[in-house]
Amino acid sequence: MQFNCPKLTAILFVSGCTLALAKMTPEQVLTLPPPASHPVEFGKEIKPIFEASCVKCHGRGKAKGSFSLENRAAFLKGGDSGSAVVPGQSTNSYLIELVAGIDPDNVMPQKGSKLTSIQVGLLRAWIDQGLLWDESVTFAKPRPANFTPRRPELPAARAAASHPIDVLLQSYFEKQKTTPPEPVTDPVFARRVYLDVLGLPPTPEELEQFIADPRPNKRERLVRFLLARPEDRSKVAYQSAALVQRRAENRHRYAQHWLAFWNDLLRNYYKGPGDIDAGRKPITGWLYSALATNLSYDQFVAQLVNPNEYSEGFARGIVWRGVVNASQTPQMQVAQNISQVFMGVNLKCASCHDSFINDWALSDAYGLAGIYADAPLEMFQCDKPTGKTAALKFLYPELGEIDPKAPKAERLRQLAEIITKRENGRLTRTVVNRLWARLMGRGLVEPVDEMENPAWHPDLLDWLAEDLVDHDFDLKHTLEIILTSRAYQLPTVKPNEEAGSSFVFGGPVVRRLSAEQFVDAVAALTGVWHLLPASTDFNLSAGQTPGTESSPPVSPKWIWKNADASRTAEAETIYLRKAVYFSDIPAAAAMVAACDNSFTLYINGKSVTSNSELQKPKMVDIRSYLSQGTNVFAVAAANASVSKPEKGDPPDNPAGFWLYAYVRGSRGTTPENAESAWDFGSDHSWLWSAAKADQWEKPEFAATNWAAAVEIGEVDAAPWNLQQKLKPAMTCVAQYGHVRASLVNADPLLTALGCPNREQVTTSRPSAATTLQGLELTNGATLAEQLKRGAERWVKQQPSSGRDLAVRLYRQGLGRPPTAEELRLAEELIGSPVQQEGVEDFLWAMTMLPEFQLIY
Repeated sequence: MQFNCPKLTAILFVSGCTLALAKMTPEQVLTLPPPASHPVEFGKEIKPIFEASCVKCHGRGKAKGSFSLENRAAFLKGGDSGSAVVPGQSTNSYLIELVAGIDPDNVMPQKGSKLTSIQVGLLRAWIDQGLLWDESVTFAKPRPANFTPRRPELPAARAAASHPIDVLLQSYFEKQKTTPPEPVTDPVFARRVYLDVLGLPPTPEELEQFIADPRPNKRERLVRFLLARPEDRSKVAYQSAALVQRRAENRHRYAQHWLAFWNDLLRNYYKGPGDIDAGRKPITGWLYSALATNLSYDQFVAQLVNPNEYSEGFARGIVWRGVVNASQTPQMQVAQNISQVFMGVNLKCASCHDSFINDWALSDAYGLAGIYADAPLEMFQCDKPTGKTAALKFLYPELGEIDPKAPKAERLRQLAEIITKRENGRLTRTVVNRLWARLMGRGLVEPVDEMENPAWHPDLLDWLAEDLVDHDFDLKHTLEIILTSRAYQLPTVKPNEEAGSSFVFGGPVVRRLSAEQFVDAVAALTGVWHLLPASTDFNLSAGQTPGTESSPPVSPKWIWKNADASRTAEAETIYLRKAVYFSDIPAAAAMVAACDNSFTLYINGKSVTSNSELQKPKMVDIRSYLSQGTNVFAVAAANASVSKPEKGDPPDNPAGFWLYAYVRGSRGTTPENAESAWDFGSDHSWLWSAAKADQWEKPEFAATNWAAAVEIGEVDAAPWNLQQKLKPAMTCVAQYGHVRASLVNADPLLTALGCPNREQVTTSRPSAATTLQGLELTNGATLAEQLKRGAERWVKQQPSSGRDLAVRLYRQGLGRPPTAEELRLAEELIGSPVQQEGVEDFLWAMTMLPEFQLIY
């Protein structure tokens, strides 16, 4: 392009850019607002216009149309359409044409309020006066908040506060001109900490033992006991076997409780969308083991970001059927989830277009998502292809680079290393903020997924984050620090006192029991629990103290009709039978089975279950199929054919069947009253036949000519080696009748109380009660059946009196004895002698109390 105007040529030379001249006609120029008549101050008059109307698209790291106004040089450079301004000539500046609305179809800003005539006049005068720019002003992307590690110095401790958290809060309370009240009483503290650590209220015996403890540090000792924290090594030898066992149990009660918290964050569920497409893979076994063994948080994150075969479900995401928006591809899901869960960053808007709610751009989301892609990802803006790809990067490139030429496995390793490196202070701040919010009812930063927001106490947030690193990313250590602080032990405050920007910390917020906590608290009150977990992947033996593991009384074997079936077997169905005698109707019974390739199970002639997934052992409650006397288990076990082997190679088509049955006998009706173990498993006592006879599965069938099954090997026998599947499954079955709510699929009660379907990341559940919850609590069949069975159970235990039962239930449900008036009303309701309907009504009344449903 050639220009004949010497003045314009000089301007081009000075600005060093190619111009896109305004195309306004003389008539259009006359319609422009006149330039301001005074010297324009950039900082006071132009900067506010840019911040309000321009920066969202052209600053803070964004450059829509390749135009950026981060600084004067970028502003003069212009974008895809050339230069935006001609210094000294506002009527020839494309910027003025756009903001003045000369072309109604091309007005800037595209969204939000248009510029006023006065604002356009200010911009015209600023350009005409030479486009003066205060060099100290920049609209560049600010350094991320809560990012760089920082270690605050602890103030000097005073007599009233020696705990690090309380020392940090000293000056805070003084600044707020408040004096913290005295800590809560022992019973209130015990109930609070039991529910927070284990998700269960203390039993009356546990509560009485704690209250009676005369030691001044008993609260700290209780916290360490519940967290199963190691004691002084010199004292370990003096611990009783019972204490060692109780600590091992607490490790699992802790894992069972916190599983729900991490299931919400990691979208781990036992069923749901994606199952039918093989697009949703649970990480239950890995997650449960990580919690039970207290896997360090840096390794926890690394194994999710760069997954192994057990933890890959988080990164695989959900493959929904039908048309999926480009912003919800599995690669984009993992980018969104990593950012939200581990970094407190919301990338959802930036997954579709440059975000309007924060500074993240479409290229940021695709840069992270592309690390998980097998081929370069084309960027889609609002579901429309752009023809561009984004450079592979983590959200904060200053932490390190991802090699775009490296294989995917290496890129994931690099990403895990970058996220968990010491310089990433956002990772630790995000998780300690989540733990604080979990225990205190409100985060140091709110919302917990917006970690760019300031903390109400930055030093406390930073100290907790650095303390976590100092203790090898041990989350239980951070929990212990918070739980043993005086701040945690303060009386609770009402939630509405905590709302708004003028938040002042005064103590933990009153919290509602989570859905799982409520259901478990009702189970502890009634003795009626879920029967079986939803999955066989719970490694309930993980993290136990050596020597305390419980082993089933039998050791099932893989069986078939021939000894070499583990190498090869015919493609056929064989029929297996076993008769088992029970002296009484079993009080509890469940089984787990696996078969290469599939099986169908009958008990006493009735079809019970079938399964064709070798890697997913089948678990089922069988109590209702059993009777007193002889019971017949019959199995049709099928071995499928395989493709023809290569010439000269032997066929490789193994076959085998494996079963373990957990059976407890009792004169009562609950597992707690069981007197004898009647467990059995697959072994040589089973009979087999290759011929399918009429009525073969019926109890009356005479298997006189059937042969004894052949034992192939133990649970880890080749080629199956399913020890990591079958042993946890056996342990799960042995939990029959005492299963926590976090281990089951959500029923109507759990769903109504807020247990999510985990199709999306859930970092905090709604705290406000809903109409649905009120209806389910007062009229729902799930709770009604649990309370009815609980009343039956208490009556069958033949309590000595209504008074004794009322006292027991008050201590279990509320962590305190009843008042004289409460006891009088309870006795009147329960009746004398004790009436089942009265007990049921009393249980209803207690579970509806705010004192039962809230954590004070």
